[in-house]
Amino acid sequence: MNFDYNTTRSDLILAEYGRNVQNMVKYIIDLPTKEERNKYAQAVIDLMGFLNPHLRDVADFKHKLWDHLHIISDFKIDVDSPYPKPSPEAATIKPDHIGYPQQKITYKHYGKTVEKLISRTMEEENPERKSAMVQGIANFMKMAYVQWNKDNVADETILKNLAELSGGNLVLEENVNLQKVEFRPQPVRQNNNNRGRNNNKGRQNKRNNSKQRH
Repeated sequence: MNFDYNTTRSDLILAEYGRNVQNMVKYIIDLPTKEERNKYAQAVIDLMGFLNPHLRDVADFKHKLWDHLHIISDFKIDVDSPYPKPSPEAATIKPDHIGYPQQKITYKHYGKTVEKLISRTMEEENPERKSAMVQGIANFMKMAYVQWNKDNVADETILKNLAELSGGNLVLEENVNLQKVEFRPQPVRQNNNNRGRNNNKGRQNKRNNSKQRH
């Protein structure tokens, strides 16, 4: 008796379609007529789409399926595809690496957006508009600080950070106060099981106390 072990099988070219699809494609390659190959190839394309419904969210997903069919066949299948046959070289090309932005952020809890807003505000020439922008930035900084640090913060800290980030160019008017923002920790909720145990424990204590009195 011959056993089919994974170690003796050929490698899966596209694992997301499984070995059965790969075996079907291998069978189609050896069919004698193109009419037969076209017929069975379309059936396999439909099966591949059924096995990977997420591809329907990809633009021109039918094109993607036909490209995968050629790749699974190691580019040996001879069928009338509605799309140009991909080349082996194109299939192995990897996209260029997208580097991470190397932007230094002075205060992570404020983010880079606040620094950009500060730069934009420093360029504003209209005094009234500039004053309103400074107040808006300071209020946002206070909200961001509280959300990030899960703690309350004094207005003086926010104003000090604003001065640091703007090089001393942006200050809040003396008669303007920042919006009130407080951190309120969420109360720990007891699950139903714990509530039941606590209630039962309380009732048991009442019974014990009653027995002791009698």
